[in-house]
Amino acid sequence: MSTSIRRIRPDDARELRRLRLAALTDTPSAFGATLERELAFTDAEWSRRALQSSAGPDSVMFFAQIDGEIAGLVGGFRVETAMELVSMWIAPDARDRGLGRQLVDAVVEWAREEAADRVELWVTRGNDPALRLY
Repeated sequence: MSTSIRRIRPDDARELRRLRLAALTDTPSAFGATLERELAFTDAEWSRRALQSSAGPDSVMFFAQIDGEIAGLVGGFRVETAMELVSMWIAPDARDRGLGRQLVDAVVEWAREEAADRVELWVTRGNDPALRLY
């Protein structure tokens, strides 16, 4: 089994949509968005999100891959001098393989590169696996 983390590319809109909808279906209470809201996004909106998170200092999205298949994601965005870690999700069949730690590390490294003074996040009450990871 080979795992890797990579930053989203502008042409990853379809994969971004697939993973976000899977995350919102799997654990709807863990996110600040709803499945219904994101189901309504147009292809242009998904493309905009992929492009925005693929480069630049203010937002990022990373994919976790197992043997080349995308199995998780995490995002980050700038809030003044800090970076906010958001939207962490690993597919159920890919959990407990260290991908969560690798995704967190990717956001922390990106924050360092962008001279953030800290990384912040929030976890919904009852999300014990996330609390253990963070």
